Amino acid sequence: MRRLTPTLTLAVCALLVTALPARAADRQPAHLDSYGTKAPYSAQQDPRTYQRPPAGFTPVFTENVSRHGSRAATDSEDGDLVLALWDRARAEGRLTREGERFGPEVRALEAAMAEVGYGGLSGRGKQEMRDTAARTAGRLPSLFKRIAADGERIDVVSSGQGRAVDSGTLFTAALAATDPALAPLIGPARTDKDLLYFHKAAGGAAYRDYLANDRRLAQTLADITDRPRTHEAARRVLRGIFTADFVGQLPDADRVAAAQAVYNLYAIAPAMSRESPDGRGWRTERWLSARDAAWFGYLSDAEDFYEKGPGFADSDITYRMAGVLLDDFFRQAEAKRDGTSTLGAELRFTHAEEIIPLAALMGLPGSTRPVTADRPYTYASNPWRGASVAPLGANIQWDVFAKGGRYLVRMLYNEKETAFKKGCRPIAAGSRFYDLDELERCFGRA
Repeated sequence: MRRLTPTLTLAVCALLVTALPARAADRQPAHLDSYGTKAPYSAQQDPRTYQRPPAGFTPVFTENVSRHGSRAATDSEDGDLVLALWDRARAEGRLTREGERFGPEVRALEAAMAEVGYGGLSGRGKQEMRDTAARTAGRLPSLFKRIAADGERIDVVSSGQGRAVDSGTLFTAALAATDPALAPLIGPARTDKDLLYFHKAAGGAAYRDYLANDRRLAQTLADITDRPRTHEAARRVLRGIFTADFVGQLPDADRVAAAQAVYNLYAIAPAMSRESPDGRGWRTERWLSARDAAWFGYLSDAEDFYEKGPGFADSDITYRMAGVLLDDFFRQAEAKRDGTSTLGAELRFTHAEEIIPLAALMGLPGSTRPVTADRPYTYASNPWRGASVAPLGANIQWDVFAKGGRYLVRMLYNEKETAFKKGCRPIAAGSRFYDLDELERCFGRA
């Protein structure tokens, strides 16, 4: 029997990952935008449709930054809140028929998250990392063949937070599985909080002050949330679980808080699909209508937009600190060009708090339009959506190609070939390849 070459092995691995059907529970949920940044990951382009590099150019380096994979909720606060209400209503005989099922379902979801570990990667999240790694290897088979042959290193760096560390471990293990010769070239993994947890590091001090003390931010978010539509949606959500008189006796603020807790459990459930009792997912869409899920999804997106994304047009406080990460992308590519790097790949693992500002700083699709105070963020007027900008497992990848002394860069955003920001000129109209020196000019590094 003929043995596959390393190049063909990598390509076949990627095709298998692409071709295999997703588990029923793992399929993308309907109304994806309503899940905000808790939406589970899926690659946004078939690798077989990627543009070919110009003749004579070969891949010499790849680098990424990836959000960790799908995970459990970071704590039990939402479940504790709604279950306390549910226990009280049950004791008073004031549950609806649907509400009778609600409590046991929430307890099962909370138990599953506790078993995974709050904030830890779920089964789906682990598979997202493995699949992305396999597609990375399959996209650049000649690069990884050369890395293995020449003994180039693969650097792995993370924020140091458990789910980011675990994502890096799973990603690199899957990468090594495509070619065992890569294994000794990977790592050891290192932590760099200034680079990949900058919102909590020294470089994020001004940003943290903005979150804590900016009155315009606080007022804007309060105005967006405290609308009649929010209160109406909260009543409808709770009326599906509790009787009308029980819902009516709750203060307005408590109704909204309880409904948001129900929404938060709804939003995290797809990430926990593999941990559902029957393996078919949690079917939490019964807990709130599509329109109410969309409204609470909008409120979640609005918070992320103003706190992490493009924000206000007259300020870059939400994304300026991501410059350290963009600088590192350039520094790694430039070192490869200049012959001062022994790396074949640079792999970074982080969080939404880093991906969202980086997308805004880079002017990636959906992150180009800030707002003014008198024209706030709405779905109708702004394309920013958390489910597209930074779903669980979101990633930005640069592939570097060389021919002689010329170096080209191609960017993938959630594995879709993506143009660099306006003003950056590709090598030809419609091309997704850019000269590295053109990107240096465009981003003000020349």
